[in-house]
Amino acid sequence: MGAAPSIRSIIHVDMDAFYASVEQRDRPELRGRPVIVGADPRGRGVVSAASYEARTFGVHSAMPIGKAARLCPQAVFLPVDMDKYARVSGEIMAVLSEYSPLLEPISVDEAFLDVTGTERLLGPPLEVAKAIKARLCQEVHLTASAGVAPNKFLAKLASDLRKPDGLVEVEPGDEAAFLRDLPVERLWGVGRVTARDLRAMGIETIGQLARVPVGVLVKRFGKWGTLLHELAHGRDDRPVEAFAQPKSMGAEETFAEDTRDGEELRRTLLAQAERVARELRAEGYAGRTVTLKLRFADFHTITRSLTGEATQDGLEIFRRAFGLFERVERVQPVRLIGLSVSSLVRGEPGQLSLFSAAPARRDRVARAADRVARRFGDRALFPASLLEHSKPR
Repeated sequence: MGAAPSIRSIIHVDMDAFYASVEQRDRPELRGRPVIVGADPRGRGVVSAASYEARTFGVHSAMPIGKAARLCPQAVFLPVDMDKYARVSGEIMAVLSEYSPLLEPISVDEAFLDVTGTERLLGPPLEVAKAIKARLCQEVHLTASAGVAPNKFLAKLASDLRKPDGLVEVEPGDEAAFLRDLPVERLWGVGRVTARDLRAMGIETIGQLARVPVGVLVKRFGKWGTLLHELAHGRDDRPVEAFAQPKSMGAEETFAEDTRDGEELRRTLLAQAERVARELRAEGYAGRTVTLKLRFADFHTITRSLTGEATQDGLEIFRRAFGLFERVERVQPVRLIGLSVSSLVRGEPGQLSLFSAAPARRDRVARAADRVARRFGDRALFPASLLEHSKPR
């Protein structure tokens, strides 16, 4: 974020209900039917993706799979097939790369493109977005939604407004009008708790938030208040970073209710460590620095870091993060907990475990678990401690 941002032409492309749409594309008998991709509906996992037919019943990503089954028992439940989705993602990114060398994938099914200065070659940015959507429909046989805007924040927000198969443009100078009537939840990082706090201040819309002096927001939310002020004015000067090596990989969770439950915090941290480790292994990285993030009930946020040998082992990542956690004095309830791994290096199987048999064995077990997860879903296997503590008490 910064003052006087440069004017760019950014397109955000986001595939519609990607996993579920791929399954409906490949299995014509599923078209028009509610499809839910994720864990076994008899288990304790979550929804990875839901078709728009399933969403009409209230099903959405990250919902407990059991709840999804109760809301939409007639749905077709399918396991996650990451190998297939990765192949399709490659086809999508190949199409996008033809329109700009400044292509930044941010997940398997969405990416930013910077098409600044390409009008003489490709036409206006809106026409480029239309062409991309048409190509994806014709060649990959999937629909995408796209947002066109002067920066990444607005482009991503625009792509989400008219799903599925949507196309929204925010022209330079129209930022305030575009944001004015949108609810504050549309801002990055504003969840239910922050929205509740803003509404307690009489702030319902982004336009209302934009009229609040930045000093008032900083006093209430700390440094986060400055970011809220910038976003409310549609300002975001981050560049599109083409195929840059990730600086870190992480996970975090904001609790529905602030908590002091140490066991809940430990379990959450363990699950995050396993998830981050799986992502590191999938991308071929290991990291030297583990960072713990805690946000308390008053929005005060702290981070604590520990640097050691490069690792992609979920148990080791958890041990480092939990060691940091135990040394934090927690006077207030915790609103958010997260961890990240940074100082990334390329890590191949076996290279990180040459001098110890235990890490090598864990590496083999982890990679076997990764293969199971790709076939049956992210929650097909998880640490036994999570299962034990998830039983009714």
